[in-house]
Amino acid sequence: MKISTLLNQELKSSALWTTGLTVLFLLLYGLVNAISDTAIALPFFVLFYYLFFAIGRLEVNRIFRTWIDKNSMKVILLPAILLSLYFLYVLINGQNPVRGALALVPYLILFPILIFAARRNRVQKIDWFDFTAFVLYLLPTLFLEVKPSGELPFTGEGFESLYHIILILSAVYSFGVVRGLNDIGFIPVLNRKYLWTAIWVWAAFYTLVLLIGYPVNFIRFIGHEIIDLPLVKKIIITLIAIFFHTAIFEELFFRGILLNMLTKRIGQAKTWKMFWIIGIILSIPVALLVGYTLVGKMQWFPALMTICLFAAAFFLERSNKHQSGVYTGLAITSSIFGLVHYHSHAIIYIGFACIAGWAYGYTYLKTKNVFYSAIVHTLVNSSVVIFGLEFIK
Repeated sequence: MKISTLLNQELKSSALWTTGLTVLFLLLYGLVNAISDTAIALPFFVLFYYLFFAIGRLEVNRIFRTWIDKNSMKVILLPAILLSLYFLYVLINGQNPVRGALALVPYLILFPILIFAARRNRVQKIDWFDFTAFVLYLLPTLFLEVKPSGELPFTGEGFESLYHIILILSAVYSFGVVRGLNDIGFIPVLNRKYLWTAIWVWAAFYTLVLLIGYPVNFIRFIGHEIIDLPLVKKIIITLIAIFFHTAIFEELFFRGILLNMLTKRIGQAKTWKMFWIIGIILSIPVALLVGYTLVGKMQWFPALMTICLFAAAFFLERSNKHQSGVYTGLAITSSIFGLVHYHSHAIIYIGFACIAGWAYGYTYLKTKNVFYSAIVHTLVNSSVVIFGLEFIK
């Protein structure tokens, strides 16, 4: 079968991104790890990141859908291959692939794919089944600690694991391909306008953090004794590690999937007010509970930030200058994103995380691209290293 021009371009672009990342991986980690460990990890690194850069592309998704439409049993072939390669990597490195939490990995990967495959072509609109599937998939991934996670390389220094990559690939495949969310935006592209949006949003957010954080002694400037090559390398490694291990994962789930589905659901209802009212009624008590169950000052801060988010959404919705429900969905997901940072046990940090969720979501809405909201996320999380800052939690 002749490969279409668009598909050929997408595959070549994915190969270029993979090549660039592989070269960077070898330069940063090839010399600090044992040659044998790097050699074992390299084929898996190349294959999984090639899929990482290819799976969200439009023509690739169309080919996948056409393929599984012909035979619904084919829907599990890709995840089965991914799981087999993951367990093979663990086995090669002398670990038991079916011991402890590792035995639950097939469930995590196959669960959303199978339930969406069961409903395939029956429901076109977003409904509460989709949100239930999202929650049941996301929660175990947040709280289940899988070891070994298949670090690349298996021992030594690296910036990602096969387990984490598989979760991302599974989410894009299940929600983007099988469920049919065509606009998740999991596509690496170079766009000057999108990059500028990411940079100014990061600058605006951190300006707010500094203006509020300094007076209340939340943030302190330490600086760097000397700007040299080791510092530059540290910053680069921090940026890469945060982007691939934290930012892209959270942006895919909270913006590419949750915000995406929520804005569609509000649009279907043709009224944002009901969702806005329900959102603020549920969010404020939770924010107060989060603040007042932690030890520290400004326990009202998460609730105040939540109110600010919903107030901003209210006025933006009333302006009628935007698609109805977009900013209501943004306020709801931003509040959820911030409040789930309860694990940080830092009251002010949680409040800022709510605002950060708005910044990331705004970038996603403007670019429709998870990679650019992940860039903002990466820059925010890396700022302490870049500028020599310290959070006083």
